[in-house]
Formats: sequence, C-alpha cells, structure tokens
Amino acid sequence: MAEAHSAVAFSFAITHDGWDVNFDREVLYLVWESGLRSWKKRLARFRNSVSNGVYPGHLQSLYFLWALLVAAHFGGFNIPFGLVQKALAILPGTSTMWQVIACLLAALTMWLSVIFLMRYLLKVLLMYKGWMYESRAPGAKISLKTMLWVSVVKVLSGWNKPRLYSFQGSLPRLPLPSVKDTMKRYLISVRPLLDDENYKRVERLAKEFEETIAVKLQRFLVLKSWWSSNYVSDWWEEYVYLRGRSPLMVNSNFYGTDAILLRPTTSQAARAGAIIHFCLQFRRLIERQELEPIMLQNMVPLCSWQYERLFNTVRVPGIETDKLVHYQDSTHITVYHKGRYFKLMVYSRGRLLRPVEIQAQIQQILDDKSQPVIGEERLAALTAGERSHWAHIRQTMFNRGHNRTSLHCIERAAFNVCLDDIDYGYDENNPSSLDEYGHILLHGQGHDRWFDKSFNLCFSKNGFVGFNAEHTWADAPVMGHLWEYVIWSELQHGYTPEGNTHGTIDTPPPPPIRLQWDLNKEELLKAIDVSYNVAQSLLNDVDLRVLMYTQYGKGFMKNCRVSPDAFIQLLLQLSYYRDAGRFCLTYEASMTRLFREGRTETVRSCTVESTAWVKAMEDPNASVQERIELFIKASKRHQLGYQDAMAGRGIDRHLFCLYVVSKYLELDSPFLQEVFNEPWRLSTSQTPHGQTNMLDMKKYPKCVCAGGGFGPVADDGYGVSYMIVGEDTIFFHVSSKKSCPITSSSNFVKQIERSLKDIRDLFTEYNKLKNNGKNRK
Repeated sequence: MAEAHSAVAFSFAITHDGWDVNFDREVLYLVWESGLRSWKKRLARFRNSVSNGVYPGHLQSLYFLWALLVAAHFGGFNIPFGLVQKALAILPGTSTMWQVIACLLAALTMWLSVIFLMRYLLKVLLMYKGWMYESRAPGAKISLKTMLWVSVVKVLSGWNKPRLYSFQGSLPRLPLPSVKDTMKRYLISVRPLLDDENYKRVERLAKEFEETIAVKLQRFLVLKSWWSSNYVSDWWEEYVYLRGRSPLMVNSNFYGTDAILLRPTTSQAARAGAIIHFCLQFRRLIERQELEPIMLQNMVPLCSWQYERLFNTVRVPGIETDKLVHYQDSTHITVYHKGRYFKLMVYSRGRLLRPVEIQAQIQQILDDKSQPVIGEERLAALTAGERSHWAHIRQTMFNRGHNRTSLHCIERAAFNVCLDDIDYGYDENNPSSLDEYGHILLHGQGHDRWFDKSFNLCFSKNGFVGFNAEHTWADAPVMGHLWEYVIWSELQHGYTPEGNTHGTIDTPPPPPIRLQWDLNKEELLKAIDVSYNVAQSLLNDVDLRVLMYTQYGKGFMKNCRVSPDAFIQLLLQLSYYRDAGRFCLTYEASMTRLFREGRTETVRSCTVESTAWVKAMEDPNASVQERIELFIKASKRHQLGYQDAMAGRGIDRHLFCLYVVSKYLELDSPFLQEVFNEPWRLSTSQTPHGQTNMLDMKKYPKCVCAGGGFGPVADDGYGVSYMIVGEDTIFFHVSSKKSCPITSSSNFVKQIERSLKDIRDLFTEYNKLKNNGKNRK
C-alpha cells in the first residue's frame, strides 16, 4: 500500500476543533514540477511551430525589416505601396508610438508576403524529381535544368538552419499516377513471371479494369489526394497494419542489432544505463525539434512525420482493428527482468537522470531477489498472440484494479526495456552466434518482450544490446536514425576502465517500483497459455540465418559502376533461382519520404532484364561479354524502377488504394483479385547505414552494425534484409519457415555466397579480357 499512500498529495477532515489538513510536500513538489515541465514543453512547441511556419525565413529578419521601415519612415522616404499610411488610417492615432506600430504592421505585411512566396516556391521546386535520374557516373554531365534547380534550392533553404519539422509545410503531396500508367508498369513487371497464355489473360483483365470500374475508383482517389496530406499513408497504416489479426511477433515486428565489433563494456547495468539515457536524449531533441531533418545529397529534405510517434507510443489491441495511441509525455520507462515488471522514473526534480544514475537503478533491479507472481512471467505472451484474443482479455481482465494500473504504466512508458538473463551477441570464433542473436531479438522466448510498444531495448548479460520494434508507427530508417545517434553518443561518452558509466551519484535516484498484478484467475491464466502456445508455435517455426560477408562490399560494386542496391537485388534474383529453380514476384521496400507523410513503395525487382541475366549466368554457352552486358542492362532497369518508386511513380500503392475504394463501394474486380492473390515469395529490404555523418567508418572503423531483419512474408518464401557496411562488408538476414519443405535459409545463404563469388569472378574475367584487348592494340 506504500505506492497508493504516496500517491495522495494531501487530505483533510472536519473535526470538533476545526479543519485538519495533512499534505505531502514531496508529492506536491512533484506535481508542481510535472505541471511546470508540461507548460515549458507547450511553450517550446508553440515557439517551434512559429519558427517552422515561417521557414525558410527567420524571425530576426522581421525585426530587421521593422527597424529599416521605422528609419525610412521617419527619414522621409516613401514606403512601398504606402503601407505605413494605410496602416495609420486604421489605427486610432498618429502619434510617434502609433507610427512605429504602423511601421510594424507594414513590415509584418511585407515580411509575410515574402515568406509565403519563398515557401510556395520551395514547395514547387521540391516537386521536381529530375535530379534523381541524373547519372552519377564519374565525368557525367549534369543537365542545365538540374543545375539551376540545385542553385535555387540551396539559396532558399540555406537562409536558416532547419529544425526537424521545418520542411513539413514545403514538402509536396504524393502524386497520384494515372490508371493507364500504372497498368502499363504492372504488365511490364509481371511479364517475366507469366507464360504467353497467362500474360494475355492478365493483359485482358487489366484492359477491362482500366476501361470500366477503374474510372470511377480513380475519381475517388483524385478527391482523396486533394483533401488529404497523403492519399496512401492513412489507409496503409489502417488496413496493412492495424486491421491485421495475426500476431505481431515475427509477422510484423522487426529487429536491429548492436555495433558487433565494439561492445564497450561487459556490464549489463552500465550498458543499459547509457543506452537508456541516450535514447531519452534523442527524445528530447525530437520534442525540442533540435534534431536536423535527414537531407538527401545534403539538399533535399525527407519527411520527418514518423519521428512524432517514436516514443510514448503503444499499439492497443481491438476486436476488429487495433489503434495506435501516442502520449504527449512520459517520465518513466518499464523494465522486464526474470518475469517481473518494474516502473523506472527517469526524471528527478525536473531533469533527466544521468547514465550513472540509471545504471544504479538498473543494478537494483538486477539485485532484486523477489519472485514473479502467478502469471506475471508469461504475461507479455498476450502481446505475441492473436490480436482479437488479446483485445478480449484486455477489455475483460485489465479494466480495473492493479491490472489496469500496471497495464497503463507499461503502455504510457517512453519505451520498454528487457534485461535478459542470458548471454548473446557476436562471437568471432562462432559465426552462428549471429543466428542466435537474430532469433533472440526477433522473438525472444515469446513472452519476454512487450510487442505492442513502439520499441523494446534488449540487453544481454554480457553487454550486447539490440531492439525489437513495432512496425505500424514508422519504418526502419527512423529506428536506424535513433540507433546511429545512440551508438555515436556512447562512443563520445565512453566507460570507465572497470566498465561502468562515468560520474558519481550525489543524490540517490528514484528507486524502481515493482508493478502489481492480480493474475491468479483461471480464465486469465488460460488466456495467457493460449497466447503463449501460439507464440511458441510461431517462433519454433522460424528458420533464421545471418551472414556476415567480408570478401568485398561497396568498394567493389562501385568499381563495377553499378548501384550497390541494384547489385544486391540482382544477386538475390540469381540466388533464389538457384535455390528454387524458378523466378518469383519480388518485393523491395523503397521510401516515399520525399513527399509529405510518405512511407514506402514497392520496387518489383524481378524484371525482364534481370531474368535474362540470370538465365545467361546459368547458361554454360553464354560469353563473359554477354553476361556483363545483361548485368549492366538489368542494373540500370532496376535503378530506374527504384527511382520511379521514390518519385511517386510506383505500382503497388496505387493499386492498393484502388482496391480499398472498390471494397468501400462493394465493386468486385477480377483484375484486382488477381493482383492481390499473388504471393511475395521473396520480400527484401535494405537496412540504411550512415543516414547521418556521425558514424564515419574512417574515424570509427570498428563501428560495424550488423543491421537487422524480419520474418518471412509468405509461408513458402524468404524474408531477406541486407546492410552494406563500409567498403568491404555486407550483412544478410535470411528468414523462412521450417515447416515449409521447399525453403531453407541455410541453403539460401549458401546460394548467396556462391552468387557473390560468381559475380566477382565474372567481373574479374571481364577486366582481364578487356586489359588483354588493350594490350593487343
């Protein structure tokens, strides 16, 4: 009852002697500080909103213009358009004070006109995507149009240092392609996967769709594209993520790993204290908008909308659809250790606790010998099971008492921390250690991650760290940005020779508070067991392999004058063909964050050109010259597809929205049924590395992150995530299902290694032939 008692700030009673008032000064002080912090944040948000609203201008320029007009007016100079005299006409007086105010109104009018003109011009300029299609080959000339565009964009955006959301109002909306263009691109994309008869059938369905109901469906999308910030994102979030009833674990959540060659300390408490502190520092940068937006080519901004829900966010289960809940503020995190949950206050007396203080709190949890109550250890299995089942239990068993209070504590936390009681990470003498590392981060034991939270930090006993992230609120690059900042901050902060965080503790930090549960009910325990069994079945079926390839990397790919992403995608096409003996529909995630509230678009990597090259590689009669020419042609085709997707000229998001409208209107389309019945047997994604300049590989050569991964999308397919690190390292995370007799992650990894070697040998042989030709001349 101590927690309940301390929650009462004051009490009073009426006695024969009068009023009897009791109050707790410490609690009242905490309430005062909480309110003060809240108002400071509101003021900061207002200030930032004003600053973002006038970007690329600056408020100081208004003061300068005001002073200039005052000097000009009292100096007898004419003010353009007679603005000062017009302002005086509506003011109640003509004294010196009113004349100064009139100058202010005139300056404000002129300043706002210029600011909005600059913002509109910047928005129009950012609609131009021709710069993406310019050749980046050495010696290639940039078109005059792009050069002029670059100059004007730099002038407009270089006036003022941008904040995180400064460009949001200037970003263009995602363009809506015409049905005709989408049909054309779709038919080209499926041609290598269909024989002549099936291709003619699909072509006929596409033509029929284009000429009939597509006209009506497109009209609704045109209206939506005019009305909403992004015609895709809200439907994508709702129908692809929130309405999904299958478990989040493996099926939706993804994971990320540590900088595997560093491990700056082997102390679990010290590592946790530092990482938690730096995550909260990153949150503060987001709240204050001091984080600079990611800029492509140091010039073109990406949408920062997804950062808003990085912290204090939870996916709440529903019977038919979940909802994403974001809380404006949170002063605590939650920690799971040996089946017990703790609330950890990370602010004290208005300031963020230092790493050494959080380390002391974590150490108290590690030293705590208390046992979990009945049902507590496997409680989080509810978040790993079927969503409708969890929603029903949440509504009936967590609607009152300790269960409701503790559940809200977890859901309102900034994020969740898992202190695992086992060793894992990277062992140079045991390459398979990365496989175990990936398994633990992807699903853990099925009951030791709160999969509903925006992300869970996972710490091993031997000092390695990783994360498991829910996918609804954002895509992997946002977590990647957080991770780069955290690792960089850790490198700057360092640890003592003993492996502890720096600093000393003057005042003991708030102690961890054990969350209270009332779970000893037959129906609730059975429900936990049901979700636990679902989770165990799912995680035991995951076949995950992680490959660290160090023979070559980006450096060799650049020497081949090929886009590294196109290189890897062609490699995966060859590997899949060798593994399965056929081609398949291939998904590669591309971003659309060049547009407001953009998320992803699909690049269909299996093309006519890529299949021709793969067949040539498997044909013993094909010459080296022929294989090289087909490889270059296929890589250019892939790069064009990727550029089209980034520029809003993709295929699948447009078809998805047409499908949603057809369901609303209850219109059946054989063509759309055909499209959405096609399985993505090869689902791929590149994990970004080096989004910022913080982790310079030349300065920190051992700062090699192994990337992250996700579960297979299709029951008979593969999920492949890859990261190109530095000049000579590539990581592949390959997942599939053990229950499928025709897939094997181990075999696929072997085919990747074989294909990597064959491509290197191909270019080596080609260069020899080319050099011999030059020598003969």
